Parts: sequence; C-alpha cells; structure tokens
Amino acid sequence: MPKQRPEPFENDEQEERPSKSQLKREMHALQALGETLIAMNPAERAKFPLSDDMLRAIEETARIRSHEGRRRHMQYVGKLIRKEDLVAIQSVFDAIEQEKEQRDHAFHRLEKWRDRLVDEGDSAVDLFMDEYPNGDRQALRQLVRNARKEREQGKPPTSSRKLFKHLRDTLAL
Repeated sequence: MPKQRPEPFENDEQEERPSKSQLKREMHALQALGETLIAMNPAERAKFPLSDDMLRAIEETARIRSHEGRRRHMQYVGKLIRKEDLVAIQSVFDAIEQEKEQRDHAFHRLEKWRDRLVDEGDSAVDLFMDEYPNGDRQALRQLVRNARKEREQGKPPTSSRKLFKHLRDTLAL
C-alpha cells in the first residue's frame, strides 16, 4: 500500500503574515520616504511631526560621504521611520501637494488672463479691472500695449513677463 502524504496543515497565521518580498518592498518605500525628507530644506522639514532621533539621523546624513556608509545609514533611517506617525507624515505631504496644486492653478489662471489681455486689449483690461478693482489700470494698459507690440515685432516676451509679474502682484500671489 502506497504511503499517503499528510494533508498540509492549514494555518490562518501564514495567510495573514506578509511575504518576505512584501516586507522588503515596504522597507524600501520607507527608505524612499526618508530620502525625500532628507532632500527637503529644513524649513519644509519643520512642518513634519518627526521625533528627535529621526531629526538627528536626517542631519547626520549630510556628514556621510562614502556610498556604503550612506546606504547603511538609509537603512537606519528606514528603521527609524517605522516608529514615526506615518499617517501624520502623509497628511503633511498631502497638504503640501494640495497647496502646490492650488498655486499651480492660480498661475494657470494668471497665464490665461495675460494671454487674454494681450489678445483682446482694452476690452479685456476693462473686464480684468471689473473683477479686480485694486489693480492699476494705467500700468496694466501700458504693459498690454508693450506686450502686443513685442508680439507683432517678433521680439522676446519681456513685457509679457512684466505683465505676468504685475498680474501676480495685483492678485497677491
């Protein structure tokens, strides 16, 4: 009679435990997060809720010159970041990203206004002044005329840049 193999023991713990590859992926993701924090300037980094140990490790990174030493130190940073409040850190990243998107949207809006002002001239200046009454109408009209003249003559857009800067200052962005 042939030997029967025992049925594999079903263990719920094995199914719940992540694989070694998954643990490595998570470790590399935490190291990448640490590298992102290290690359930031101190003013940006101050927004994050980081422990004193983590801040010391980040500051220590600047002193390390050898490739292997830096690699080991990044592993240490990855180990330290596991102890940090990742949800709070992610919320700060999200807030920074949202702020960047709002700033980009505002600049796109300014670019559209600049293009519209140069294309349409005085009628667009009137519309802009209706929407933003604190602007300087005379300076705006002068910049628009200069930008139109530059465009017609095929010159570099110096006045167009000045117009954009004036719009940005008017809207306080």
